[in-house]
Amino acid sequence: MVGDIAPLIELRGIRRRYGGEGGAPEVEVLRGIDLSIDAGEFVAIVGSSGSGKSTLMNLLGCLDRPSAGSYHFAGRDVAGLDADQLAWLRREAFGFVFQGYHLIATESARENVEVPALYAGMPAHLRRERADALLARLGLGERLDHRPGQLSGGQQQRVSIARALMNGGRIILADEPTGALDSSSGQEVMALLRELAAAGHTVILITHDREVAAQAQRVIEIRDGSIIGDSGAPFDARKSNPAALPAPRFEDMSEHAGGWSAAGEVLRSAWRVMLLNRFRTALTLLGIVIGVASVIVMLAIGLGTKQRVMAQMASMGATTLYLYAAQPPEGGPWGELSLGDMEAIERLPEVDLLTPVIGNPLMVQYGNAAREIYVYSSNEQLPGIHHWPLASGRFFTAGEDRELAPVVVLGHKARQFFFRDEANPLGKQLLIGDAPFEVIGVMAEKGKESGADYYDEMVFIPYDAGRARVYQDILEPEYATFTARTTAQVQAAEDAVTELLLARHGREDFQVDNAAAKVQAEAETQDSMTRMLGLIAAVSLLVGGIGVMNVMLMTVRERTREIGVRMATGARQRDILRQFLGEAVLVTIVGGSAGVLIGLVTGTGLLLAGVPLIFSLSAMLLAFACAVGTGLLFGYLPAKTAAALDPVAALASE
Repeated sequence: MVGDIAPLIELRGIRRRYGGEGGAPEVEVLRGIDLSIDAGEFVAIVGSSGSGKSTLMNLLGCLDRPSAGSYHFAGRDVAGLDADQLAWLRREAFGFVFQGYHLIATESARENVEVPALYAGMPAHLRRERADALLARLGLGERLDHRPGQLSGGQQQRVSIARALMNGGRIILADEPTGALDSSSGQEVMALLRELAAAGHTVILITHDREVAAQAQRVIEIRDGSIIGDSGAPFDARKSNPAALPAPRFEDMSEHAGGWSAAGEVLRSAWRVMLLNRFRTALTLLGIVIGVASVIVMLAIGLGTKQRVMAQMASMGATTLYLYAAQPPEGGPWGELSLGDMEAIERLPEVDLLTPVIGNPLMVQYGNAAREIYVYSSNEQLPGIHHWPLASGRFFTAGEDRELAPVVVLGHKARQFFFRDEANPLGKQLLIGDAPFEVIGVMAEKGKESGADYYDEMVFIPYDAGRARVYQDILEPEYATFTARTTAQVQAAEDAVTELLLARHGREDFQVDNAAAKVQAEAETQDSMTRMLGLIAAVSLLVGGIGVMNVMLMTVRERTREIGVRMATGARQRDILRQFLGEAVLVTIVGGSAGVLIGLVTGTGLLLAGVPLIFSLSAMLLAFACAVGTGLLFGYLPAKTAAALDPVAALASE
């Protein structure tokens, strides 16, 4: 070294080996390299193919780590730096100029030049101004918005040089920068490198061409992984360049670079990739669109059907009323009933009997007989509310309800289906879902004349037992049935319940149906359609998510070299992860939005066709959130795969 000034770059005993794992033979590419380079030097490393010069460049540029030996940069041992710190060093100290240019094909000349500054956290307007100035300085002021495919080889290499200078380019690492150029363009590039060296940049040129190497101030020859010649030796005879740019300060290494401020750039880049691959993107979106639309339509039909069924059930008695949650007239979230509401209503003087209800079609089985049947979960007051006697046995008691007793009462048609050949079903075990229940009674036949013969097909279980054994995921009543004390008090009971719930809920997010005027109707539930649409929605979202993952994995493979370029220009692993995860999420956001729109259009069409529908804002938000969650879930693996790529291997990919 000169005086007491440490060299900018100092290698001692550097070795690099490959292989040796899994039985593969070990190959030593670099064999004990000792090398020192001062700030401001113009050094050429020359050697034939396979001599180890590219491996040496990768080590000098902190793209790779040595197998043995030490690398000190500005006096700091590089071996002690983690992946993010190495990315910081590449971003702040090095500028790479590659033989194959390694420009991002989807980005313009300006955007390619801006990449290092993006990861350095430079504001967008400053990035743009600096990129424009650099390109203008290199004679590309009229090509700012041209993509690499629209530029000649010499112009692409100048864009690469501008990119290398974007963050200052204290050290320019040029790997065969003239190898893919004609002689005229090659001379222009070499002239630029000489200008940069004169301006104080440290230029390290990797080449096999001795004529090109001769233009450097110092020529180092490498063969078979060892330095066999150095025109600058002895080292301490060289003089430092007084104009040399200083090395970056390691004290600044903790400064934030990039971060979420680059989110807009990530989305812009992701949107461009989607547009350039329209057909593939459309196929990816299809499953997500179908899934989201199905969820919206499914829940809308379910809510509409439930409301229709509740209206039909009003035929069960002159003093019977039905209470269920609804959407407030002014809009907003769907209401919810609670057991606390039930207890408060029971205390009203106008109300006689009340039962909370949970009911859904479930698979019910006895022996070889199995059928999906509406399982009606209520309290012991159901027969009194509907004035419905038993044909045999008994109804469950309040004590059995509290004790979660697994007992069941059959409707007339349910008894015929399961126990057609048995004289007495009492005491038999019926399997509801996965839970066994003992038959303790059979309800009398209601028949079609009652307008509610569908009740004959149901089975009835205690409310608390139903919640504990069958409907564990349902925390509150789906609706409630109650009776007024007399026919004269029906309207008063309705008004009292309405006033009570308005005070408790603070808004009209419920509806009370008055069944005083009997109507005859058949209960045609559409639960099977609801389940079918739910299955379509779930499968479609799953298929859409797998499609996102497959496309993103394919994208990672196609853009491996781009990932290497981004890493070489200072991208951290989290920056690469954010880039590709952002692309996956953008795909699902677009798909989710399209799915919501198509769901609304489809639902409106069904509504016009007479299908009962109630659109739910919460269902739309849930469907959209599931779509975005699908993108995050299935996009994470490809994004993590991209972030974990080795920079050297990524740059060498085809």
